[in-house]
Amino acid sequence: MSTVGESYLVGLIGDGITASLSPPMHEKEGREHGLLYLYRPVDVAALGFEGQAAQDEAPRLLEYGRRLGFNAFNITHPFKQTIMEHLDEVDEDARNLGAVNTVVFEHGRSVGHNTDYSGYITGLRNTLTDPDLGSVVQLGAGGAGSAVAYALLRAGAGKLTLIDLDLERATARAADLQEQFPDQQVTARPHAELQDALATATGFAHCTPVGMHTHPGIPVDAAWLRPELWVSDVVYLPVETELVVAARAAGCQVVDGGTMAVGQALDAFGLMTGLTADPERVRAHFLELVAAKQG
Repeated sequence: MSTVGESYLVGLIGDGITASLSPPMHEKEGREHGLLYLYRPVDVAALGFEGQAAQDEAPRLLEYGRRLGFNAFNITHPFKQTIMEHLDEVDEDARNLGAVNTVVFEHGRSVGHNTDYSGYITGLRNTLTDPDLGSVVQLGAGGAGSAVAYALLRAGAGKLTLIDLDLERATARAADLQEQFPDQQVTARPHAELQDALATATGFAHCTPVGMHTHPGIPVDAAWLRPELWVSDVVYLPVETELVVAARAAGCQVVDGGTMAVGQALDAFGLMTGLTADPERVRAHFLELVAAKQG
């Protein structure tokens, strides 16, 4: 357990991550708890590595960090899957997901966790009032979508329908999840059936890049949204995506993309320090950082 004044050295290993919001979010929350908390991005691109050379370098960087006295690392694209074989231990959820985004050094051992899925659940529970998880439609089955689908089932979704432009990917993911959650129903449907699927859904999880500042737009017709449907988005640049705005206007309960980003940070901070981060404080700081990034 942490004590006031204890020092922490943590980092983030990834490709193209020098502008990540994680360092300032973690460092500020550490200061709020009276910790000496230093969080540094370790960007393989900035170090001159790419392709297979980057994949080879990532586990070496992790080992160097352990030897240099780092307490923990966050792991991001493209190393969440490949880093797993280099760890001493991987917790059950990360193993089921096939991805690690947080590595904590405990008694000389490297232990892998996944706070992408748990961060989504944290955001969902902190934002929605008694959400109906009876029948959830998820658009997007790759990247963040894998963690969100797992999170929805872990949170108790009775039926989860995966829809993706790549039906083969959605079908494969649905089959994998169905095996892991045999008491729940997981299916895949073609993208052309999105409107029909939403007509009887209780929740809608959006997990594609549509709505980002670099991919503007809305992934569904706003007329398909109705007050009985809760809506979540994973996009947080901007936080107020066209989907979030349209869903609020339709009377839906809404979970914006910032909640997953904040939830991931809250859970990672807890794993790294043993302390409970303040959700409202971290959320407020996150929104300040996003506003500054948007100019």
